[in-house]
Amino acid sequence: MIKLILSDIDGVMTDGRIIISESGELTAFFDVRDGHMIKMAQKAGLIIGVITGRASRANLYRMSELGITEIYQRCHKKLPVAEEIIKKYGLSWEQTAYIGDDLIDIPVLRKAGFSAAPADAAEEVKQYVDFVSNYKGGRGALREIIITILKKNAQWQIALNDYLE
Repeated sequence: MIKLILSDIDGVMTDGRIIISESGELTAFFDVRDGHMIKMAQKAGLIIGVITGRASRANLYRMSELGITEIYQRCHKKLPVAEEIIKKYGLSWEQTAYIGDDLIDIPVLRKAGFSAAPADAAEEVKQYVDFVSNYKGGRGALREIIITILKKNAQWQIALNDYLE
């Protein structure tokens, strides 16, 4: 059973585009429905964390909005960070899912108990994942992947029932 979902941000939670203001502030596009599914996963008891190579206040703001406290930015070696988070919660790789879209994510994708990528992930990444979303990063991929995990955990119907009552 998956208990921890770790994800990259750029290209998974966002569409990979970065907007830079004249003052140098970075912003990005996040999909509100992906965010809703993160909240559903948390309600089902899953721990959500992010490991990203870039740092921005936009990332911190969005993760704070979603109640994600495991936020690691400027990580160019993601595997040691993932191992630290797994250890912190007393979990195993088999209980961990990882979602990534680019070469930097491959080491973690290869170890995760369940690995996934958006439809527009780098082709080199897709060969290392258990599931490739039908949707692009920042455009529904995260939502579909989390639903897949909840179904794999036999938690999807329970999560859905809140909306059917």
